[in-house]
Amino acid sequence: MTRPLERHFSVRWGDVDANGHMRNTAFSEYCSDTRMALFKSAGFGWDRFAAAGVGPVILREELDYLREAAMGDDVRVEVTCGGLSPDAARWVLRHRMWRPDGKEMARVTARGGWLDLAKRRLVVPPDALAKVLRHAARSEPFEELPPLRQDR
Repeated sequence: MTRPLERHFSVRWGDVDANGHMRNTAFSEYCSDTRMALFKSAGFGWDRFAAAGVGPVILREELDYLREAAMGDDVRVEVTCGGLSPDAARWVLRHRMWRPDGKEMARVTARGGWLDLAKRRLVVPPDALAKVLRHAARSEPFEELPPLRQDR
């Protein structure tokens, strides 16, 4: 079984709120960075997205906060594929975040698809990009998503 991709972060000054805790948008930003690392690890850096004329787009993001982190704390984020349509046009990526003591901090679920950068609409991705998500570590639960309607 494929292992989830993970990244490590140190909570910076700009990542905390007036209470000295990691601000809510930092949770989302760490997950976004981890998602992009997943694609880059499979050879899809931004230059390759631009050449293909597509990019990832988030349609919905849900965050479940479990514990807080403070400035200077280390945070580990992992990403797994939690759902995919047969044409790989729609996807769900699930993130889990932990503190160094092993306590889970948050769960973040991102639902998205592939945006045609010229036409500004969802599209079926190139085969090489679809393969990235088809071979990514899967989470439980895993959802079979509906394919993209081609009559849009």
